[in-house]
Amino acid sequence: MTAVAAGLDLLLELPARGGRGRALEEALRTAIREGRLTAGTRLPPSRSLAAELGLARGTVSQAYTQLAHEGWLITSSGRAGTRVARQLRPEAGAPPRGAPGPFGPPRVRHDLGPGRPDVSLFPRTAWLRATRQALRDAPAEALGYGDPRGRPELRAALAAYLGRARSVRVDPAHLVVCSGYTQAFGLLTSVLAEQGVECVAMEDPALGDHVAVARGRLRVVDTEVDAEGMRVADLARTDARAAACTPAHQFPLGVSLSPARRADLLSWARERDGWVIEDDYDGEFRYDRRPVGALQAHSPARVCYVGSTSKALGPGVRIGWIACPPRLLEAVVAAKVLADRVTGPLDQLALAELIASGGYDRHLRAMRQHYRRRRDALIEMTAARLPGARVTGIAAGLHAILELPRGFPPEEEVVAALAAASVRAHPLSAYRRGPARPAGAALVIGYATPAAHAHGLALDALFTTLERTAARRAGRGGAPRGVAAGPPAARGPAPSGRVLPAPAPAARERRTPAGARLAR
Repeated sequence: MTAVAAGLDLLLELPARGGRGRALEEALRTAIREGRLTAGTRLPPSRSLAAELGLARGTVSQAYTQLAHEGWLITSSGRAGTRVARQLRPEAGAPPRGAPGPFGPPRVRHDLGPGRPDVSLFPRTAWLRATRQALRDAPAEALGYGDPRGRPELRAALAAYLGRARSVRVDPAHLVVCSGYTQAFGLLTSVLAEQGVECVAMEDPALGDHVAVARGRLRVVDTEVDAEGMRVADLARTDARAAACTPAHQFPLGVSLSPARRADLLSWARERDGWVIEDDYDGEFRYDRRPVGALQAHSPARVCYVGSTSKALGPGVRIGWIACPPRLLEAVVAAKVLADRVTGPLDQLALAELIASGGYDRHLRAMRQHYRRRRDALIEMTAARLPGARVTGIAAGLHAILELPRGFPPEEEVVAALAAASVRAHPLSAYRRGPARPAGAALVIGYATPAAHAHGLALDALFTTLERTAARRAGRGGAPRGVAAGPPAARGPAPSGRVLPAPAPAARERRTPAGARLAR
């Protein structure tokens, strides 16, 4: 039976026969125990509930009274009525209401995991303004299913923006708006499989989730990455007819695909009648040089350019896009229809307005300056507190590679020590699939991830833990090269928003940030 009273829909399963009062008590207990009735929820008045369930009012009143005695409900003779009480300790084995489940990474105090921006800097005011304007201007048909390629307002705004900011050559009609990069990549691999492609080459190292998406549809061959990016010459020795890569800023190593290899990759695609999937995941964030233009500009007919707002705004804005080669457009649109029909049109309209108003560009300019300061703080603290380390991949993006000094403990020991200190940083080896391994331990540091007020504290916790790990290593027979033996120097946590360099011991030469042996 369903009770509807006092604005509350309450589904209660009562048997047709037997003691109705006892059955009502147990039904309410079950609803509270399972979390369907949460603390503070107001129950219907006894008269209303009795009428809905076909019971005597006294039966409902007695059930309320009994549950109040047991601590499930709180009754009041005033306007507050009968409400669900704050619950007792849950039964053994039952997770507390609202407790985090087994999905997603565990929470830590200092999160330096890569791949995410500081979501506390999301442009809430500008987004709210854009949403209001978009809702005022939106035609009624925008609230329907609409074109599976996406709203024409957003496709036009994106085509103009990508053309001037990333050198992408695309007609709005050939843009397909998706629910983030993962969906876009999944659509492309599905379509390529349907069109006879059996094998895709992917960078090694690379993000494991993306490799898993590809393996669900195609056979994956690993292609190593060196200082010039993906080793394109290796593609000729495979039967791949598609290659997925990050030419502007390889993830996670941070190198750019060299001009010679960009040309070789496009030649390979033409000669093999193949395809290139270009993941431009953080192309807007370039610090020390001019941005590297999109590979797609040199071959729009062969390169599927994919981007998203996940780094520029945040993963919660589930909008990505494909600049689709004409030969694949119809099949990609058909796959999008089967996947989820259309990406949320209201968010599309808000993003279109944010781009058209200039708010998107203003936000990106501010974020580039902010993240550059964070990157510089990482460089300075590395030079001051771990001078034997090497920081690489710093010319762009939201993360860097911290190569630890020779002789440092293995990556798994370092990561375990960081986890014990509630610091998240990923080992570089976690992204590798082939037999090649770096000579020493290396961490992928997401310096953009912590909130602004927590960034200095996160770096201090990272280096304090690394110093202590090195000190323990020294106690077992010698400190790693570039790390002083003995306990770390006492120093307070870095203040919010800035980093305090370590005081240099008399026996150790002071070093400038350049002394951290940087590589771009």
